[in-house]
Order: sequence, then C-alpha cells, then structure tokens
Amino acid sequence: MHRADVIATHERGRAFRSGPSRGLPVFLLTVVALAGCGAHGSKYPSFLPKDTLNPTVDAALTGTMARPALTVEGLAVNVKTHKFDVSITVGGPVVPGEGLPFQQPATTCTWTVTMKNATADVPVSLADFHVVDHLGSVLVPELAPDEARLPAVLHPGQVLRFRIRAYELVGQGMMQWAPDHRHVVAIWDYSVEND
Repeated sequence: MHRADVIATHERGRAFRSGPSRGLPVFLLTVVALAGCGAHGSKYPSFLPKDTLNPTVDAALTGTMARPALTVEGLAVNVKTHKFDVSITVGGPVVPGEGLPFQQPATTCTWTVTMKNATADVPVSLADFHVVDHLGSVLVPELAPDEARLPAVLHPGQVLRFRIRAYELVGQGMMQWAPDHRHVVAIWDYSVEND
C-alpha cells in the first residue's frame, strides 16, 4: 500500500468518529447559520420570501356555520352567526398521571372553555360540545366535578370560563362546538398524551 493510500484510509476512518473534534465544527456551523437568520434587526431571515410571511400566525380564525374554523387547542375562534358573534377558546386537554411507568390506553381529559366578546345573547349548552377521537368515536363531555352549573345564556360584556371532562383514548382528537346543535362552527385539534 502506498503512503497516499494509507493517509486517505486513515482520514476516512477519522471522519466517522465521534468526539469533540467532530462535534465542534458542526456546532460552530449551526451557530453561524442561526446568527445570520436575525441579521440587520429584521424579524425574519432575509432569505425567506416576503409574500409568504405572516406575523399573525396565532391570530384567531373566523368560524361560521358554512365554514367552520379548524385550529389547535388553546387558540381562539371568532364565531360569527346570524344571531351573534362570540370569541371562544378551548384549551387542553390536561390529563392526570403523566410520566407514570405504565401508560393506560385511555385517560380522563379536561378542557378549559372560555367564551367572551359576545355581540348578542349566546346560548350555552354542554350538549353543543363534542369530542371526536382518532377512531371516529363521538363523546359528549361533562362538566368537571367542581364546576358550577352553566348559565343558559352568555350575555354581551360577560366572560364565561368553565372546565369540561371526558374519558378518551390516548391519541389524536378534536373538540367541536355547534351552538345550534347541528352546525359545527369551531374545531380544535389536540393530542391526548399520558407518557
């Protein structure tokens, strides 16, 4: 074997070793690349096309009976109907027993619902909330044990916050609200995790 072949083989062998000599250059390249993303005090990296940037990515969506809003848990939906407008947010689910050594296939899920900014009287009924799990099963949640009875109506100027609960399979799910008992106007996507 020639000396050049020995050196090439030796260098190839080093390229696949882990350790400080290999990790440091990768770390430095990552730092330099990320540092360039915020150059010149701009909010976005300069290489992104400007017409695709939307700083209000977490803004509330508008949901109607003809076009329900699909968002993620914790974000508000501005619901507009012929009778009223209202802002509604569903946060959660919160589950007990995270990090236990044995994960159950199903668990109790608790969501927090907040309704506010009503323009007219909004009917409030627990039967208008539905949980759909990843298998397509539909569940009607109940009030959390320590919650007071819901008022029948949310009046303009009021804020209503309450917790609802259902026993659901671990996995993906959707919370839906249909204030007229038929037409869903808002959908929140979420994950049930207990690991």
